[in-house]
Amino acid sequence: MLVLVAPGQGAQTPGFLIPWLDLPGVEDRLREWSEAIDLDLVHYGTKATEDEIRDTAVAQPLLVASALISARQLFPTPEALAGQVGAAAGHSVGELAAAALTGTITDAEAMALVRRRGLAMAEAAAVTETGMAALLGGDEDVVLPHLEKLGLTPANVNGAGQIVAAGTVEQIAALVADKPEGTRRVVPLKVAGAFHTHHMAPAVSALEAAVTELSPADPCTRYVSNKDGQVVTSGQDVVQRLVGQVANPVRWDRCTETFKELGATALVEAAPGGTLTGLAKRALPGVKTLALKTPDDLDAARELIATAADAAPAASAE
Repeated sequence: MLVLVAPGQGAQTPGFLIPWLDLPGVEDRLREWSEAIDLDLVHYGTKATEDEIRDTAVAQPLLVASALISARQLFPTPEALAGQVGAAAGHSVGELAAAALTGTITDAEAMALVRRRGLAMAEAAAVTETGMAALLGGDEDVVLPHLEKLGLTPANVNGAGQIVAAGTVEQIAALVADKPEGTRRVVPLKVAGAFHTHHMAPAVSALEAAVTELSPADPCTRYVSNKDGQVVTSGQDVVQRLVGQVANPVRWDRCTETFKELGATALVEAAPGGTLTGLAKRALPGVKTLALKTPDDLDAARELIATAADAAPAASAE
C-alpha cells in the first residue's frame, strides 16, 4: 500500500521551485494562484532569500503550492490518487495539500485557505517573539518533563526520536543551553513562531471564519489526521481539524503508527521532499520511500507507485 505525504514549514529552501517551472503548465498554474491570493509564488519560489521565505505568510502558501504541483504530476485528479494511494497525510501546513489531493477541498480553496492561515499565524506570532527547535534523540519520558520545566510545548511529536519544542525565544535559548539528558542535539528551526501552541490561538478564530466559505467533500482515499493519527472519512471533520490543529500539537508519530497498521509498503513525499522520508526511514523499517525534490525524481516515483500497486491494491476511504 502506498502512502502520500506532504511536508510542513521549514522544508522550504531558496530557489526550490526553479526546476518545477520547466514542466508544462506549472508556471501558468502558479501565476494563477499568485493572482488569486495576492502573493507572487514564482518570485518567492525562485529568487527570494532564505529570510524572505522564512516569513510564515510566504512559506506556507509556497509549501502547499509545491506539494500540489509535484503530486499532481503523479496523480492529476483525486480520483486518480484514490486508485493508487491507500492513505494520505500532511505534516502541519502540509495537511491542506493532503486535503486538496484527496478531494476534500479544491486546489484553489487550499491555496486561499493557506494564505489566510499564513497571514493569521504570522499576525499571532508577532505578538510575542517565539520559535521552535527540534530535539534529536532522547526518551520521551525524559524529554517531555524537561520541556514542561522550561515552559515549552512539545508542538510536534514526530516519532523516530524527534520532538519539536515551541515557546518564546528565551525558552528556546534555555533549551539549547540545557538540553534533556540523552538528547544528541537541539536544532533551532527556520520558522517564525511557536506553531501548534497556545501562542497561535488568535489564528484559530481567523480560520474558523475562513472555512465557513467552504463546502468540503468527503475524502476519496484515507485521510490521516495530525490531531491523533486517526483516519477521517468526513470532509467537514477534516476541515474542522485543519482549523484546530493550528494551536494543537502535531502527532506525526501517531500518523506513522496508522500507516504501519494499514500495511504501508511504500511512501512518497511531495516536494520539497526529504524531511518526512527521513522520519519514515527510521520509523517504518522495510517501507520503501521516495522524496520528490525535483522533476528528475518523478520517473522513480512512478516506478515505486507501480510496485506498490502490484504489492497491494489501494484502499478507499471507506
